[in-house]
Amino acid sequence: MDIPMMSIINNNNKINDGASLLVLKKAMDVSKENSENMNQMLNQAVNPNLGSKFDRFA
Repeated sequence: MDIPMMSIINNNNKINDGASLLVLKKAMDVSKENSENMNQMLNQAVNPNLGSKFDRFA
C-alpha cells in the first residue's frame, strides 16, 4: 500500500467535498434571495381595488 498516495487522495477528496458544500450553500442562498424578491414583487403587484367594480355600460 502506498500510504503517501492514499493521504493525498484523502486530502483531495476533503477539498472536493468542501468545495461542493460551498457551491451548494451559495446556490441555496441565491434561491432564498430569489424567492424573497419574488414574494416582495408579488406583494407589490397586488391591487385590492383592481377588478372589484365592473362597468357594464360601455
